[in-house]
Amino acid sequence: MRNIIIKKGSYGYIENHKAVTAIRTFLFFAVCVGLYLMGYFTTGTSRNLLTIVAVLGCLPACKSAVNLIMFLKAKGCSEALKEKVSVYDGELTTFYDMYFTSYQKNFPISHMALKGNVLCGITETPKCDCNEAQKHLEQMLKQEGIKNMTVKIFSQTDKYTDRLSQLIALSAEEHKNKDGIISLLYAISI
Repeated sequence: MRNIIIKKGSYGYIENHKAVTAIRTFLFFAVCVGLYLMGYFTTGTSRNLLTIVAVLGCLPACKSAVNLIMFLKAKGCSEALKEKVSVYDGELTTFYDMYFTSYQKNFPISHMALKGNVLCGITETPKCDCNEAQKHLEQMLKQEGIKNMTVKIFSQTDKYTDRLSQLIALSAEEHKNKDGIISLLYAISI
């Protein structure tokens, strides 16, 4: 049986989770409405225990709806970019469909690569401020106690693929906290 949930950092994650979150949100609200209607039709009034349960059930349903809105705003990696960068997947630690949020801005990063103390990524969204994205990621890494990391976000595919080629040629050993970096990237993205 094929896995219907695509893991974070994999190609197609955002599109997959749009569908999963939409279904989950619909089911949560359907259960709330069903509970309310069951209580109303069995007692003839809204003043019953099932109404309270239905209202409390709206809390996770609304949380799921907010999550759905975030996924609807997000765009994943395009097929054209995937074809250009997938050749580097075996050589580097790579991530697709990363969407980072901060208090002020959101940063859709289509592809990222990690090698040694270098983390680089590319955005396909013209509105994404690459400098702000770099600062945000650097700040998050420092807050987590991960120092001496170089972060660069590109907006041009040619420059990004050139950088990926340079990273492959770079004879750097893995960062001592590579697992911590990966965990942090997953934790701060949707």
